[in-house]
Amino acid sequence: MDRGVFISRKEAETTTLAEALERFIREYTPQLAAGATDARRAHKLQERKIASQMLAAIRGKDIADFIREREEEGMAANTIRLDLATLSRVFNLARTAWGMESLSNPVQTTPHPKLPGGRQRRLEWGEEERLLEACPPSFRAVVLFALETAMRRSEIASLMWSQVNLRTSCLLLPKTKNGDPRTVPLSPAALDLLRGLPRNLSGSVFGCSKDGITHTMSKACRKAGISGLTFHDLRHEATSRLFENTDLDIMEIKSITGHKTLQMLVRYAHLRADRLVDRLAGKKRGA
Repeated sequence: MDRGVFISRKEAETTTLAEALERFIREYTPQLAAGATDARRAHKLQERKIASQMLAAIRGKDIADFIREREEEGMAANTIRLDLATLSRVFNLARTAWGMESLSNPVQTTPHPKLPGGRQRRLEWGEEERLLEACPPSFRAVVLFALETAMRRSEIASLMWSQVNLRTSCLLLPKTKNGDPRTVPLSPAALDLLRGLPRNLSGSVFGCSKDGITHTMSKACRKAGISGLTFHDLRHEATSRLFENTDLDIMEIKSITGHKTLQMLVRYAHLRADRLVDRLAGKKRGA
């Protein structure tokens, strides 16, 4: 203590995880791109048994017990990993920004659930036509726009006319899932679709919510007799078509789709074998 190297454990030993989560919600989540979602997750974590423990007392075994509890409740691996990511953030903040330098992060040393392989669902022969036929006219435009732009459900739902520039054939997404703005170039088909849409007083391009898109997509798939297809799979399909049907390079496609890393983009680029056979035979993309 005389040399100034003593690190007190008092605060870490008198602060519960629930209290740390509350501080995380109050001070940190407002700065995050998906702050509301992170705050809801943190509130749910406050209800768990582990939240009553003092930060300094939480060990790897406690984290492993928490993982096991969530698995027994039937939670998906990715849901559990998101919970763990929130807990890890709280421990790191407590150590680096809240004066608890003696605190270790048990989440980092505990094995996490293994994620299943990424979805590889693409539209099969005839499914696009059946899906469009089953869609209400207003939602048909949403599906076609998703296939032309590879935009996310949330991006389409929140799209405003003020973000669309028909003259330059682009639209601006000021805040995406990754927290970064993105300019999306529009194909001739996407432009024609937008020009044919009516304007409304709200300024919303499609006038729908994220949940509304999911609900209408599920209903249309049931009506069309299509199983195992989600709206997010349309982004997957659109991204794969950019690889198959255009001469854009991978960095140009990354710019369009907004994937943060090339690794994430490659997950979506499941090219059909028959197209690869044609390419090997010298046929150009999109021909």
